Formats: sequence, structure tokens, C-alpha cells
Amino acid sequence: MKKFRYIFSLAITFLFIGLTFGQDLISVKELASKLSDPNVVVVSAQKPDKYAATHIKGSINVPPAVLTIDEPIEYILNTPAKMAKILGEAGISNTKEIILYDNGTSKYSGRLYWVLSYLGAENVKILNGELKAWKTGRKPITKTPSKGTPATFTVNLKPQYLAKMDEVKKASGSASYVIIDARAADEYAGTDESELRKGHIPGAVNIEYKALLNSKGMLKSKDALTALFAAKGVSQDKTIIIYCTSSVRAGIEFFALTSILNYPNVKVYDGAFNEWEALTSNKVLL
Repeated sequence: MKKFRYIFSLAITFLFIGLTFGQDLISVKELASKLSDPNVVVVSAQKPDKYAATHIKGSINVPPAVLTIDEPIEYILNTPAKMAKILGEAGISNTKEIILYDNGTSKYSGRLYWVLSYLGAENVKILNGELKAWKTGRKPITKTPSKGTPATFTVNLKPQYLAKMDEVKKASGSASYVIIDARAADEYAGTDESELRKGHIPGAVNIEYKALLNSKGMLKSKDALTALFAAKGVSQDKTIIIYCTSSVRAGIEFFALTSILNYPNVKVYDGAFNEWEALTSNKVLL
């Protein structure tokens, strides 16, 4: 009897782990079963031209760029009220399950996931492998656009997910923070061709967002992600701030750290390197 109880308890433990791992990551099979569910809204974060070329049947197009403005910094978030209005008009309600995807990079779905999390949406998921995996699974695609039914998106702001420049300055010299630069290695090192100042925010470690994905464009396993971040000193006892050039690429790292690895204190620096390097008094390291 004791042996049976032990085995039963172990089985329940593994089942629980299976259910909680990647709680906001959804498979092609799972999404296919939800397409006709009225309580689910499938959102393409693709750029409009990509959406027009092909997208998941029934999905609406909300590229994250529509939620941004270019003043005072390029591609910075609009006000919460204006973002809520745009989302609601597109047919996105925070009371529904929201499932995101992009063409396969996870840049745009990740960005939209972070924005929705910041605005307080509680039930948001990303399609693992994005549109690429959907096509591989031979699921329905179309060129015909879908229009969502206007809804109300109610903001329940989560300011703890947003880092501003003053906090990044503090983090740059603090052992209680880790700053992650999600750009490519040459951007981080300042060897790329760019009109921006060369280099990175002092103290930042480089974990390119692509390192989180396998050769099929799917998120790596929990163990692999744990090892990836641990190798750079990104531990759960620290406050993590992620950025790239405009913090589009930062979103999927926010997703991995919060949803897959359950890190408690993770933020995105929305102003990103665009804002940091524009202030000449801010140091940039090579």
C-alpha cells in the first residue's frame, strides 16, 4: 500500500509539472481544437504584408507596432488607455483567452505577449513554433482577412513589468539586478553597421533572443533555457531587465523567464537602446 501511494504521489507530481510547464505556451494541436471556441481570440502579430500573404484562418491582425508611437523615442508604447482602445476595436477583450503567433521569429508574438501582460491580460498564450509550425502541421491557412467583433479591453496595469531609464541606470551598477541585451552578438559588441552609438548598456550580458529557439523555431526545453540563462548569471534572486534596440526582441525572453521558468521579477526596458544611446551622458560599452 505504501509503495502504491508513493507511485501515485509521484505520478501526480509529474502530471502537475507537465501541466504547469509552459503554461502560456500552446501547441498546434491545442490551438486547432480551440479555433471555433467563442471565448478564444487568435491574434496574428505579423506585419500587415505578411498577414496579407498568409495567416491562420480566423485570426485577426494586430501587429505590435500599432500600439506604439515615435515620440519622444521611436517605437515606444502608447498610453495604456489608447492601447486598450486599439485592442478593443480590433476585437480583443481581456476576458477572453488570447492566443498569439507571428511568422516564426517569435519577436512580434513575444512583444505582444509582454504588452498584454503589462496591460493586465491574464489569459494570454503563444503558439509554439508560430505560423511555421502551424503550416508544418497542415492546419488551415488563408489570405482572407478576418475582422474581430469590437470588444472592451479593461486595463489592469502591471507596472512591475516595465523598466524605465532611471531604474536601468540603477541596475547597471547593482548586484541585485541583471540586465540582458537581447540583440545579436555584433550589435552588443559594437561591430555591426548601425547609425546608433556602438556597444551596449554597461553591465548588460548578451543573450540573443534567437538562442532561446531550436532549429524548428520552437522554444527550447525548460532545462535548456534554465542552463542558457544560468550560464550568464541570470538567477531568480535578481531583478531582470531585458532590452534590445526597440525592445521587440526582448519580449520572447520576458515570456521564457516568466511563463516557462517562473522568474518572479522580470521587466522590459521599453525605451531600449534607442533611448539609452540618445542621451549622450549615458555611457555605452564595447
